[in-house]
Amino acid sequence: MQNDYNQAYAPYRAPSMDMSVDQGLRSYMLGIYNYMALALVFTGIVAFAVYSMAVTTDPSAAAARVSGGRVLLTQFGVLLWTSPLKWVIALAPLGIALFISFRINAISTGTAQVLYWIYAASIGASLSTIFVVYQLGSIAQVFFMTAAAFGALSLWGYTTKRDISGWSAFLFMGVIGILIASIVNIFIGSSALAFAISVITILVFAGLTAWDTQRLKTEYYEMASYGGDAVAKSSIMGALSLYINFIMMFQAMLSLFGNRE
Repeated sequence: MQNDYNQAYAPYRAPSMDMSVDQGLRSYMLGIYNYMALALVFTGIVAFAVYSMAVTTDPSAAAARVSGGRVLLTQFGVLLWTSPLKWVIALAPLGIALFISFRINAISTGTAQVLYWIYAASIGASLSTIFVVYQLGSIAQVFFMTAAAFGALSLWGYTTKRDISGWSAFLFMGVIGILIASIVNIFIGSSALAFAISVITILVFAGLTAWDTQRLKTEYYEMASYGGDAVAKSSIMGALSLYINFIMMFQAMLSLFGNRE
């Protein structure tokens, strides 16, 4: 779900400044990418840690068997993946992201940072099941595929002279469509619809990656005029936006290209 720092979608432009050589802009964008990269690493660590605590190879220690008896769950795994708690884990990231977006002006920078890392941890917990469904090598391969695609799209969004702010309406309509289709598919379980959702998700969040990068680049000057605290919060929100784009692309690409266990 796309998040913003309560700014207009149309990019702000500073006509008298050459953004390509602006050191402040470079530092700002580098900070955003660092936040995002660290969150991805943290998410991966949490996901694997949760998976490790949820499964066991010792039949005598297993509280339940799933996937046709192939996967042995600990009591923690039963609680996490088979009880109603699984819905809390699945929906928690959305709730946290919405809270950060709507309350970013009211909370301190430190609180925003803490919530950002809590969000990354909640994504890690929700992604822990991919280690049961997909082969580890396939997960790594798709991750690097996603990283390469994300890097190319973000670089294009940063360097292009084309104004792509007009993409916003189309992209956000795409996000709403993905959300509705995903909810519908929970009940009908259509593999064809799941395939279509994955393809559309990749396309929409690929566009959002480029769009967000350009938005953040042009938004920097407006943020700078408000002072350091505004820039710091904008950096957190920018990292959150790009992080969400990456995670959504990764999940969709894993669904399409991942090798299942």
